[in-house]
Amino acid sequence: MQNHHLPHVRYIDDQLTIHFDRDWLGELQSRHNKGGPWDPWTLYRLACEAEQSRLIGSFDDLLCLDHLNGLEPLPHQLDTARKVLHDMRGRAILADEVGLGKTIEAGLILKEYMIRGLVRKTLILVPASLVLQWVRELNQKFGIAAVAQKKEYMWTGSDVVVASMDTAKREPHKDIVLGLDYDMLIVDEAHKLKNKNTSSYRFVSEIRKKYCLLLTATPVQNDLTELYNLITVLKPGQLGGQGEYATKYVAAKRIPKNEETLKSELAKVMIRNRRSDGNVQFTKRHVQNVTLSLSAEEQALYDGVTDFVKGRYREAGGDMSSVLSLVTLQREVCSSRDAVFVTLVNLFKKTAEHSPVRAKIWELVETIKAIKSNTKADQTIALIEQLKEKVIVFTEYRASQDYLLKFMKDRGIVAVPYRGGMNRGKKDWMMDLFKGRAQVLVATEAGGEGINLQFCRHIVNFDLPWNPMRVEQRIGRIHRLGQTSDVNIYNLSTRGTIEEHILSLLHEKINMFEMVIGGLDTILEQMEKTSSLESQLYQMALEASGDEDMRRRIDKLGRSFDAVRQEVVQVAVPPDRYNNGEATEVAQR
Repeated sequence: MQNHHLPHVRYIDDQLTIHFDRDWLGELQSRHNKGGPWDPWTLYRLACEAEQSRLIGSFDDLLCLDHLNGLEPLPHQLDTARKVLHDMRGRAILADEVGLGKTIEAGLILKEYMIRGLVRKTLILVPASLVLQWVRELNQKFGIAAVAQKKEYMWTGSDVVVASMDTAKREPHKDIVLGLDYDMLIVDEAHKLKNKNTSSYRFVSEIRKKYCLLLTATPVQNDLTELYNLITVLKPGQLGGQGEYATKYVAAKRIPKNEETLKSELAKVMIRNRRSDGNVQFTKRHVQNVTLSLSAEEQALYDGVTDFVKGRYREAGGDMSSVLSLVTLQREVCSSRDAVFVTLVNLFKKTAEHSPVRAKIWELVETIKAIKSNTKADQTIALIEQLKEKVIVFTEYRASQDYLLKFMKDRGIVAVPYRGGMNRGKKDWMMDLFKGRAQVLVATEAGGEGINLQFCRHIVNFDLPWNPMRVEQRIGRIHRLGQTSDVNIYNLSTRGTIEEHILSLLHEKINMFEMVIGGLDTILEQMEKTSSLESQLYQMALEASGDEDMRRRIDKLGRSFDAVRQEVVQVAVPPDRYNNGEATEVAQR
């Protein structure tokens, strides 16, 4: 098939003359008279279909929906893609809560821009552990020919490259990346760009990009300045200069002012979907708190560590900053003797040789030697054998992880580790082993971020973080879109320890396990305007005179949380609908 030539237009003596090229007509007449030759009918149909596929019926239509492979995006994901396309001009922070599918939203947006011919060269920067996960999703669900960066030539030889941030910002890769022009840049776990003094922040700021997506479930963690830095990476000048921003919107480190104006500005660049909006149906959570009694030897170690930490606090004149690291000892002793042993030995090495503190530390080390068993490890094995399915065991400490792996191996349970510090290939290997062969994944906090493990439905919290959002990140690995079964969460805690009080706060006072988050981050932001929840708990642990005093302090903190939650609910529900039961429904969600 030949296209009709456009008319040739020229001006002669200010007169418009139009000449039509009709060379094609003679060839068509000749073929008609001789009965051909004609192109095959199938090629003609194919050419018509190719032209039709490029037609845009309406600018509001998402063309990418006809090119997805077995993926049915949810309404909130489609709304997000349309908003980024039409209102935000391809530059946005996707800040959905954990498990709502930010990766799917980013894939939809990228595919749409590619189909419209607006994006070809794309760079996707993610944590090393998520590189292959991104590549698989883009290839399988969106038909995007993404590659995992492995060799230097791939930066220029491939159109869609997925790479770890650490690799990309390291020479010689850095110079190559900064020398290229990208149509789209996508950064996953973008809250790691919150500090403008880091090499990652400077590197991403220098990348030349036309469109940009930043993905994070926690756009603000500790400081309103973090929010400014994140938006400046995305859209420099959106919130003015830093001084102007601070004057206009920051009352204190954690306290905003002119909130409505700030929210209006944020709405121009940020989209946040919440589980509590009720647009997505998740499977249920079943929570079981397993309270254990320490052996006499373990209890002696815990009491000794507690006396040591509080004694040092009194000696420091109540200066919490000078003994903050020592509170970790109390948390570690609730996890395993191995975890507390490593910390005590390091502390012993750092203490002056003739200091009386050194003798106290060694006394605790000697107490550890008397411990022959681990109450929590025994209970964990019992749970795993009872469940007979895949289980993720979370611990905060590397020493506890190593202990558990050996403990399980000795009892014939196939378990694999997952932790920070592993290279990308090893992390992917561990994921494949867990999915295909192992029954148990023993993960440190690195396993609580980013990875998708919907094929598993059981989590054992061997020890609990003191930050509720980190607990939710753990649960979010299995309780997310794509999970078809109810999930089971087992929280291990030890009686008569700080751990028992923390579980009481999280489960009974905050009720976080049943509320499926939905606004937990908002409540925490309000509660943590002066200091973080963890800092408040540290201070309680140091100052409480005993179990009963600690319980009273936890009760008071729980009441504060509940009061803030009610304030948040009243803001979320208009007054005219507050008395009809809707507020109660929101609070329960």
